Amino acid sequence: MLSIFDIFKIGIGPSSSHTVGPMRIGVRFLKDAGEAGVLAKARRVEISLHGSLALTGVGHGTDKATVLGLLGFEPDATDPDAADAAFARVKETKRLRLAGGPEIAFDPGADMDFRGDLIPDIHPNEMALRFFDEAGEALFAQTYYSVGGGFIATEKQLSQKSDDDLIARARTGRFEFSSAAELLSHCREQKMHLHEIILANEDAFRPRTETETRLDAIWAAMRDCVDRGLRTSGELPGGLAVKRRAPSLFAKLQEAPLANEREQLFDWLNVYAMAVNEENAAGGRVVTAPTNGAAGIIPSVVKHYCDDGERDAEDRIRIFLATAAGVGMLYKQRASISGAEMGCQGEVGVACSMAAAGLAAVWGASPAQVERAAEIAMEHNLGLTCDPVKGLVQIPCIERNAIGAVKAVNAARLAMRAAENPKVSLDQVIETMRQTGLDMSRKYKETSEGGLAVNVVEC
Repeated sequence: MLSIFDIFKIGIGPSSSHTVGPMRIGVRFLKDAGEAGVLAKARRVEISLHGSLALTGVGHGTDKATVLGLLGFEPDATDPDAADAAFARVKETKRLRLAGGPEIAFDPGADMDFRGDLIPDIHPNEMALRFFDEAGEALFAQTYYSVGGGFIATEKQLSQKSDDDLIARARTGRFEFSSAAELLSHCREQKMHLHEIILANEDAFRPRTETETRLDAIWAAMRDCVDRGLRTSGELPGGLAVKRRAPSLFAKLQEAPLANEREQLFDWLNVYAMAVNEENAAGGRVVTAPTNGAAGIIPSVVKHYCDDGERDAEDRIRIFLATAAGVGMLYKQRASISGAEMGCQGEVGVACSMAAAGLAAVWGASPAQVERAAEIAMEHNLGLTCDPVKGLVQIPCIERNAIGAVKAVNAARLAMRAAENPKVSLDQVIETMRQTGLDMSRKYKETSEGGLAVNVVEC
């Protein structure tokens, strides 16, 4: 069973699959080499990025993330400023001190190869690393995959159909499920809400008080990201000259606090989502929800509807996050949350579905209505492509999160007032998303080879 904290992970931007995953791969490679008894003998490292990791790796910071992993940086404990300084030192000195190992010569331009011409068979986000000894002989090699949401896997794990390094751990919850139908069945049989089933499963991993503390920490990280985005102005890195808009929009909203709520609802959701994704695009500290590219939707909806200073706000936020995570687990188990596999329907679409479910739960929806909210949200994200201009998580990604937040709220409202017997189930829409992703041309799956990426003239 997956955990809530497999779905929500603290890391740095701009991409969970192209930044967080590669950083974790760097750490994992050192661990594997150390266990093989060869790390101390390493004198050179060769890194080869394939498929989507190569095609959009520079714009997503994959080169920096991989080096940071080899330096021992962990995504959830990385300070963005310290990370930038460490990577700058490596580029300047052309020296890299392997975490737990020796210092070696390393030239990012020569020792890291972006092979966009190599299209992997197993997963489009492939990375091969190899250590060489002092004589130049190959010492240790491993191939890894960044499979979305910060999850990583070895070639062996994926080939043996063991989903990834986290799922491969032997975990059992009190109420195991692999489909929405099974999850709803538990809710009916136990007369429990969906978030209560998810939290009961977490009890098998740790005490409830610890789970609640960690949920609060996840929300604190999300809230802090919103706050940073609202007060940080300037231009985003990468060469597109995209200016941050959240601070100026926020200022205008504060100037008119008593304006008609119906007119301002979209504005508040927009500004919170954009604040997060502008932070993400700048390489800031964010929470995968379920990915970095879709990290603004859930914080936006929680901020507007739950973080209101009321006495029960903390409980409502926990209900929201636990419910949303439960829905995210279904997409991870039954399809994918990787833009390189599914297109943006697997990122913004899944985040929209998760947020709709979470908000419906907070509004007192039944488990069936929560499932319906998640289904409606994804149904109207099917076929959404991932075609970032210049390989940067900026256009259309930032505004797409704002649109996704609004769509999630509407899906929750529709679910609360929907007919009793829906014609489409969440399981059916997840399977449809999976099939659509498989059918989708790879040009539209985080390669920047189609769509806006080739039709928008760079200025």
